[in-house]
Amino acid sequence: MDGVFNVDDMRRAAKRRLPKIAFDFIEGGVEDEDGLGTNEQAFRRTRLVPRYLVDVSTRDQSAVLFGRKYASPFGIAPTGLASLFRRGADLMLAEAARDANIPFIMSGSSTASIEELAKVAPEHGWYQLYAARDKKISEDMIRRADAAGLSTLVLTVDVPVHSNRERNQRNGFTRPLKLTMATKLEALRHPAWLADYIKHGTPMFSNWAPYAGKNADAETVAAFVATQTAAPLTWRDVENFRRLWPRKFVIKGIMHPDDALRAAALGVDGIMVSNHGARQLDRAPSPLEVFPAIRDAVGDKMTLMLDSGVRRGVDALIALCLGAKFVFVGRATLYGAAAGGRAGAAKAVEILRREIDLTMGQIGCPSLDQLGPDFLMWDRDEDRRRNQRP
Repeated sequence: MDGVFNVDDMRRAAKRRLPKIAFDFIEGGVEDEDGLGTNEQAFRRTRLVPRYLVDVSTRDQSAVLFGRKYASPFGIAPTGLASLFRRGADLMLAEAARDANIPFIMSGSSTASIEELAKVAPEHGWYQLYAARDKKISEDMIRRADAAGLSTLVLTVDVPVHSNRERNQRNGFTRPLKLTMATKLEALRHPAWLADYIKHGTPMFSNWAPYAGKNADAETVAAFVATQTAAPLTWRDVENFRRLWPRKFVIKGIMHPDDALRAAALGVDGIMVSNHGARQLDRAPSPLEVFPAIRDAVGDKMTLMLDSGVRRGVDALIALCLGAKFVFVGRATLYGAAAGGRAGAAKAVEILRREIDLTMGQIGCPSLDQLGPDFLMWDRDEDRRRNQRP
């Protein structure tokens, strides 16, 4: 980790450790993978206008989300199959979030359990629900997260059908994972990963294991999950889940202002504007592009968050200038866990925190509550005048 200075360095370190079939699962999008560039370019096109002669000798990047004060305005997004990249990575990410005082969202495709998360990071762990075709499974998972005392349930709604991830198809990536001879030969170039995989085999989807049949092994559970996910999901399900869940309820994957308004009307506490890291619909806009319209539609009716495309600390600040209360990162911290375990995950968080701190100093912003559209480049004189503080 000593030679890692930014997220892209971490990405290269993860690529060195992982075989192609595993690294491409993290890295890839869908079809032509245009969406990956769309997400990143939306941030790169946005410019911050610095304000000088401001005292930035001390800077505070703490942020309040759902009444809780966190050390930074970002958290760790749900990333599935983490233990395929580093054994035990789900809980390593949770521990890194706990130690840094930021939230961690356990993936619905996690290979650790809700109950383990509650032991490791009881005050920082959230749970992402992938609705199952069998509604009783979803309802039981909600009850388990409630019994574990987790503060927030995140319902992901942007997987109505399985997406066309052609990179995975070319690599022969299946669930459960079956390594072909060609894959094994390529994996010989990554001996630490291969030794771990041979020793432990397919990671277990622990949260799904109780529903896959008595004494089901990891491969059986993985096959069961494949049949249950990408389930039909409607607003009626949202109403039911909202009724079952007693604490903060977030919908992840909203991209349209009308959907945001409907979520607010049903008592949803927050939405995460997200296109699933460009892993579902390749021609979707970036969350950053649609965010202003959603913000204008819902106002302060609910808490607005954003993920997808965040690669540097400055990206988080851009989202906050547009009105987001928080952002979440997925690939950045997953690269860290894959490359260096818990230390790598912590390093990724540290990198983003440092970038946020330095950028705040550069733009003349000593605390996040001062961020707003007046820090963003204007297109016309009337935009500049409108953005000026009174």
